[in-house]
Amino acid sequence: MPAPHNPFKAAIKNGELQVGCWMGLADPYLAEISASAGFDWVCVDGEHSPNDLRSIMAQLQVLKGSGTHGMVRPPIGETWLIKQYLDAGAQSLLIPMVESARQAQELVDAVTYPPHGVRGVGSALARASDFSGIADYLTTARDEICLIVQVENRKGMAALDEILAVEGIDGVFIGPADLAADMGFIGQAGAPEVKATVLDAMKRITAAGKAAGILTLDPELQAQCRALGATFIATDIDVTLFARNMRASAKSARERLG
Repeated sequence: MPAPHNPFKAAIKNGELQVGCWMGLADPYLAEISASAGFDWVCVDGEHSPNDLRSIMAQLQVLKGSGTHGMVRPPIGETWLIKQYLDAGAQSLLIPMVESARQAQELVDAVTYPPHGVRGVGSALARASDFSGIADYLTTARDEICLIVQVENRKGMAALDEILAVEGIDGVFIGPADLAADMGFIGQAGAPEVKATVLDAMKRITAAGKAAGILTLDPELQAQCRALGATFIATDIDVTLFARNMRASAKSARERLG
């Protein structure tokens, strides 16, 4: 029996649009609600949210079988941390702040078992192998792991073509917020200069035959990226969605009740 099929990886490889949502509320109960919302994928964020390995694993558990694929973003692309996330059952990883082809190659190695990579062989203990229930896990796992690198500063943009040439990278995700800050437009991801850079990156990514992705709440930029061939687009964030609606509800109640 091989490793579980990764529908997200297959979809973006085939150029099929995958609409997603960012998850930073760090709670499996809320993840379960999100899983029933109708998104193709959600990103469980470990970089800017109060998540740890156990809370991320719990969210992956409630997402399993829901029809919504769970991507995980570690706080940093360290080999030892990637190993733990993979063993906990993550099949799609989004690695932040990738700035060079060398770094991208190290990430490919981190998700690949020896002799072609450096991933530690401990699947007998792991949820990923169904606790040794998947007999062929070691030989089939890599085929179903989706590795996305996040390019989000000027250094990464300068190295984008070299990063795209690294074999084993499934896609490149552009981070407009950090990019804007690095370009001198902190808090202004919608600045024309930033948008132009993002759209140029989308063209280069798709031209290289890789899947292109982005998180943006800007409907116009979402449409522009899609028109250029972006296949995985996160259109909202659970934290801001919840906060926005809670504030609107409180304001409406006060206005209604005087």
